[in-house]
Amino acid sequence: MAKLTKKQKAAFEKYDNTKAYSLGEASSIVKEISYTKFDASVDLDIRLGVDPRKADQMVRGVATLPHGTGKEIKVLVLCTPDKEEEAKAAGADYVGLDEYIKKIEGGWTDVDVIITMPTVMAKVGRLGRVLGPRGLMPNPKAGTVTLEVGKAVQEVKAGKIDFKVDKFGIIHAGIGKVSFKPEQIKENAEELISIISKLKPSSSKGTYFKSVTLSSTMSPGIKIEKSSLAGI
Repeated sequence: MAKLTKKQKAAFEKYDNTKAYSLGEASSIVKEISYTKFDASVDLDIRLGVDPRKADQMVRGVATLPHGTGKEIKVLVLCTPDKEEEAKAAGADYVGLDEYIKKIEGGWTDVDVIITMPTVMAKVGRLGRVLGPRGLMPNPKAGTVTLEVGKAVQEVKAGKIDFKVDKFGIIHAGIGKVSFKPEQIKENAEELISIISKLKPSSSKGTYFKSVTLSSTMSPGIKIEKSSLAGI
């Protein structure tokens, strides 16, 4: 077994890793057990009772976190010239079309979210090999393929996140920063959990929420007592 570092030992002294805590308790503990020198991200990992290999059990959606993510999101808008001013006014970091398609084909992906329009998806579609593995490919279900590019940029900048169950049936999502107040972490987590609850596939049988864990960058995970979560 790997030897624990001093910081890991200090973290485990602050809570019982065999115990499940309420979401409110965990939101406070996650701040206490983070020892990074930077403002670490707070992540929620939710294991669902679904089989992602079946199309009718794929859980994917978007959530607008009430307190944002605490992360500065860099947004690229690939649009026609008539939409460029709208995108810039909404706060997009990069706006254009052909020049950015060429940059991406050359390997440039220094953005967090890409928003585009249905009318240019024929051009954007060929970027799938580059953008797909990085989770950057625009998708209508995530609201990143739209004619309302300005609105989409504002929503992303305000804390809208895209989530998707992975091949192991787990949803990983960043829901804030360690610098957030415990109440903000808790409310962001509740919003995400509420939306995932509403997305339960009708073909999914048995327990939907198998486990919920809260952690920060490089910290141990804190088990959440499911009975403390409303609406699941």
